[in-house]
Amino acid sequence: MSTPRTTTPTSMTPAKAPEAGADIADVIAFVESGQPADAGQFHSATRDGTTTQLGDDVAFTTPSGKSNCMTDSKNFGGALACLVDLTIPPLQPSDVYGQWKGNWVDFGGPSIEIGSAHGDPGRFVNGTGPELPYGDALAFGDYRCRSDPAGLYCVNYAHQSAARFSDAGVVPFGCLQKVTPPADIGEKYSC
Repeated sequence: MSTPRTTTPTSMTPAKAPEAGADIADVIAFVESGQPADAGQFHSATRDGTTTQLGDDVAFTTPSGKSNCMTDSKNFGGALACLVDLTIPPLQPSDVYGQWKGNWVDFGGPSIEIGSAHGDPGRFVNGTGPELPYGDALAFGDYRCRSDPAGLYCVNYAHQSAARFSDAGVVPFGCLQKVTPPADIGEKYSC
């Protein structure tokens, strides 16, 4: 007589990354299902071997290196900005002068702006933050971001908005809808 075999699953099947058009509740559930990252490990940025402490602000980079994100509570109320390695960034509007950064993404919660002019590196002057491993989720301020091979998913709880940042582009969720951008912005989504 043989003994029945029992198997114990070694891991849960990870939740599938949300696609464009997904309900905000599904995006939030996906982000929240990530392994919580220790926020204390993301309060510094490094540039050319020099590390700068950011106080309450956070900085992180995805494992692919395609998204480098940082907050700036002193100048921008803790809003999230990311430099995203976009395959096709927005073109510089004809009325915009200065150094165009088509890959600069500002996600303030009620809006996302993609592409803008910057005469200096702004908050990114200190370099890049530590890597946020795939599957990990980092909570800070009104935000939580989860790193995934499909892209970086970030939720703003205060506005029930979210976005996926990847080289393929920025995908908005929740109340965010494409609107006509101001003359100095490449693309804009707003609630």
